Amino acid sequence: MNLRCAIVDDEPLALGLLESYIKKTPFLELSGSYSSAIQAMKYLPDHPVDVLFLDIQMPELNGLEFSRMVSEDTRIIFTTAFDQYALDGYRVNALDYLLKPISYSDFMEAINKAVKWFELQQKADKQSTEGDSDENKKDYIYVKSDYKLIQIELNKILYIEGLKDYIKIHLENEDRPILSLVSMRVMEEKLPANQFIRVHRSFIVQKQKIKVIDKGRIVFGKDYIPISDSYKQELQNYVNEHIV
Repeated sequence: MNLRCAIVDDEPLALGLLESYIKKTPFLELSGSYSSAIQAMKYLPDHPVDVLFLDIQMPELNGLEFSRMVSEDTRIIFTTAFDQYALDGYRVNALDYLLKPISYSDFMEAINKAVKWFELQQKADKQSTEGDSDENKKDYIYVKSDYKLIQIELNKILYIEGLKDYIKIHLENEDRPILSLVSMRVMEEKLPANQFIRVHRSFIVQKQKIKVIDKGRIVFGKDYIPISDSYKQELQNYVNEHIV
């Protein structure tokens, strides 16, 4: 697998070091290197990359701010001299972060995470295009949570709750939900429509897990999921198909 990379760093030495690491790694291609986020903004939207090495401390527009403007398909690896930024890196969905000065072994450890990410993504995309036959039906997805990729079986999902930039995936017989930085829109597109239904702008539920609907709410044990007016009719149509 070949990955297209770009670098954004206002330190010439750090920029040159990462350029040399990318150029000597056979499966990496350097698409561009930029001394500021402002400069990168002019090029990256029309020339997206797979992996972006992004410095955090930069004038005008820092790396954390710029990361929120990057395509969702680009994996970000932060480069920083301040390890306290690790948590902030997770909050903007960074794949990893590298602490300066960066060794080649640390660089390769981070880039191998990117390779694994894209391999899993290709596998998931392939499944989604193979159709919905019983033999090829998608029965799990991968989500990123706390720097890890976690496989989740679809038939174990009760409901998904949206919280601004995050989602909580509530699973059957699990006390704690899985937290992931992804939008509800993206999650809804990834889930099979014949299995899941959106009932509120902040909630997606698995159809077959709906056991009780009480006073305009779906009941999952002690949890009550609201049904908004804009999604009520679609849910009613599904229920009507199964009423005896």
